[in-house]
Amino acid sequence: MASVLGMLEERETAARVRVEELREEVARLTGVLEAAEIELGRRMIAREELVEALAASAAETTAETETETEAERKTVPPPAPVPGSIVPPWREGLPVTVLAPDCQRILEVLDERQPAGQGPLKAGEIAVGLGLGTTPAKVEGVRSKARRLAERGWLLLEASGAFSAGRRPVAGPDAAPSA
Repeated sequence: MASVLGMLEERETAARVRVEELREEVARLTGVLEAAEIELGRRMIAREELVEALAASAAETTAETETETEAERKTVPPPAPVPGSIVPPWREGLPVTVLAPDCQRILEVLDERQPAGQGPLKAGEIAVGLGLGTTPAKVEGVRSKARRLAERGWLLLEASGAFSAGRRPVAGPDAAPSA
């Protein structure tokens, strides 16, 4: 019986050692957790401060912009269009240069080909005129841009789905520019 009691005492001693090791590990992890919580708090405060500073800066910029005179606004040239930029609705006196380069090229192809006696052009024909070939992806990209131009009044969309050169004013809720 003494040997069984000795085995139980050995197991109890091993369990005590394991419990002490785990308590030390918990104490160490508690310290690590506290340090991490302090760092998190600092980062949250820094983000909040930055948001407040940016909001104040934006408010100042808005106030300065609102005080500009109309003459100053007219002297600043519009930013150069970039590929994928917004297509504004066509209106009298608006130059083609406000459009992205891809859209300008589509208008050029239609303007060049139609005076030569050709009728409206399909998207595939425009893609060929742009030197893009007839792959479906290229044709659909051209069709998408041409439709957007037609929606904004820069082109005319025929019932057949072909496009022709021509401008028309666009009014109403459809006139809102989209990308």
